[in-house]
Amino acid sequence: MNIQHSMNHDDICRARLEALRCEHRHLDEAIAALHGQQLPPSLALQRLKKQKLSLKDRIARLEDELTPDIIA
Repeated sequence: MNIQHSMNHDDICRARLEALRCEHRHLDEAIAALHGQQLPPSLALQRLKKQKLSLKDRIARLEDELTPDIIA
């Protein structure tokens, strides 16, 4: 039997958005853990913060895509 499960574009975006938010939280936790060290490796912190900012931008773009345009 060949059963096809189809997700529409919004469902795919919502699933991707949730995955990005989860990844963003994990980066936040990793950054907090590095800050807790006496001598946090600055290069690692910079990379994590850059990744986190990139994720935040991607999240914002997906949220904009999911928000309906309302003409006032």
